[in-house]
Amino acid sequence: MSQSSIISETIIFVREKLSDAEAGHDWFHIERVFKNAVKISENENCNELVVKLGALLHDIADSKFYNGDESVGPKTARNFLESIKCDEATINHVVQIIENISFKGGNFKSQFTSKELQIIQDADRLDAIGAIGIARTFNYGGFKNRQIYNPEIAPKLNMTKEEYKNSEAPTLNHFYEKLLLLKDKMNTDTGMKMAEQRHRFMEQFLSQFYSEWEGSL
Repeated sequence: MSQSSIISETIIFVREKLSDAEAGHDWFHIERVFKNAVKISENENCNELVVKLGALLHDIADSKFYNGDESVGPKTARNFLESIKCDEATINHVVQIIENISFKGGNFKSQFTSKELQIIQDADRLDAIGAIGIARTFNYGGFKNRQIYNPEIAPKLNMTKEEYKNSEAPTLNHFYEKLLLLKDKMNTDTGMKMAEQRHRFMEQFLSQFYSEWEGSL
């Protein structure tokens, strides 16, 4: 099967698999990450097929929607790629990307790295910040029926992986516990440049939010 056919089959699979997904982790999220990854990869020496497949499959079964089970995504991706006769080296690389892409709290250290992982990680993080990131964050907070903001509950920085996974803090805390940290965690020069404007937009949003909350605007 040609690379273009592999990508086409993967797009069909992912769109079907995520047809009923929560809006912040649906096909449109995948599509945005895919476009970001392709854009970033243009300035990097990388395996184009791995970047595209990793971007398309990185959230095929996000553990937060599977009772925290981090094995479902990698297994689902492997089974699909094997079914379309993808080569084993590519499959292994994509699976390792899925296993290591997520932000799991400030203390988590990945055990695997590659240029392709760095590209997709940047692409995924870009979709977590800026205007889209704000929309996704509040959509997920509503999905989990969390408070928007509670001044009495302070953000908790440097959480362990388990603390981060199990957090039920108000949605606004997520900006300090993850989103505002991502700009300085970008891996590529392109990713860093793209993150700067999105980061500033979030800072402007928070300033406006607090002014309105306090009734000063």
